[in-house]
Amino acid sequence: MYWNHHDMTGWDWFATSVGTVLFWALLITVAVLLYRSLTGAPQQPRTHVPPTPEQLLAERFARGEIDEEEYRRRLSVLRSDGVGLTKP
Repeated sequence: MYWNHHDMTGWDWFATSVGTVLFWALLITVAVLLYRSLTGAPQQPRTHVPPTPEQLLAERFARGEIDEEEYRRRLSVLRSDGVGLTKP
């Protein structure tokens, strides 16, 4: 059955063209994603931000490597402006 009596209007051509382009874009996208997942292709490189000294100190305290007194003492040294500290 032909709904349009064998003729296509401008809108029919437009809809068919857009549909075809979207279909191929979807098909290519699925193929690329499938290829990447199967081959383990590297993703965008991620920049690693190193932890701050305060974060490292907090992690050591959380693991129980240092006690609260030592944690507070070292934290105050980190947060101080460096006055009174001697260099080796």
